[in-house]
Amino acid sequence: MSESRGSGSVDVERLTAALSGLGVRPGDVLLVHASLRSVGAVAGGPVAVLAALRRAVGRAGTVVVPAFTPENSDTSPHYRARVRGLDAPARAAVRSSMPPFDPALTPAPSMGALAETVRTAAGARRSGHPQTSFAAIGPGAAKLLAGHRPTCHLGEESPLARLYEADAGILLLGTGYDTCTAFHLGEYRRPGAPLRRYRCVVAPQGVRRWWEYEDVALDDGDFAALGAAFEEAADPGDVTTAPIGSAPCRLIRLRAATDFATAWLTAHR
Repeated sequence: MSESRGSGSVDVERLTAALSGLGVRPGDVLLVHASLRSVGAVAGGPVAVLAALRRAVGRAGTVVVPAFTPENSDTSPHYRARVRGLDAPARAAVRSSMPPFDPALTPAPSMGALAETVRTAAGARRSGHPQTSFAAIGPGAAKLLAGHRPTCHLGEESPLARLYEADAGILLLGTGYDTCTAFHLGEYRRPGAPLRRYRCVVAPQGVRRWWEYEDVALDDGDFAALGAAFEEAADPGDVTTAPIGSAPCRLIRLRAATDFATAWLTAHR
């Protein structure tokens, strides 16, 4: 992301207009998945993108992003990739170096520049799950992020369910359906969802320890196919598409996407 106004770059005003043209409205609650590299050069970088999002949703609107932290888990694909090929002592050294989750301090590097910009913005809030926290800024942030139960990644006691209740929109800003977190809520809502064990580093009362718990087995491997089926079957207004900068973008109704995902996953898994 460029930090200066260059040839072909877009600025806050043009981004705001593009978001409004896509269908973002004042007062919206908006769950954003962004690839700023796909969007291209933006004068002001990620800070300007957040400014445009906040202008588009207005003073009454709220911007939400995933702030997930697979880096502090030894049951995550991130960890498995990190230790692939290492011997046992080297794996043990990696595990011992993994910092515990702190909602106020732990970064979310794998979530991208916009997520980090929201997480660190003045007035932003973050939910407390040590693996799948969300960050939000706006008047609805506290209510949307409250009560994120540590043993519920993305189900009924997570911000996703609160976003469903709020009739939120999903903005895929240069990303595809494979990043559509709301589909995970459909995993929880399908009958007989399989469970698995998860483990991560936490520090209650400042004491570092490993914590293991059981939750729904999350799997986004078929989300691209699910998204294509959803878009083909979507009612008018459930999905709007338009380019923003250099990126193809979608604005999606979260309830419609989740309801479709619940049925599709029940039928296809």
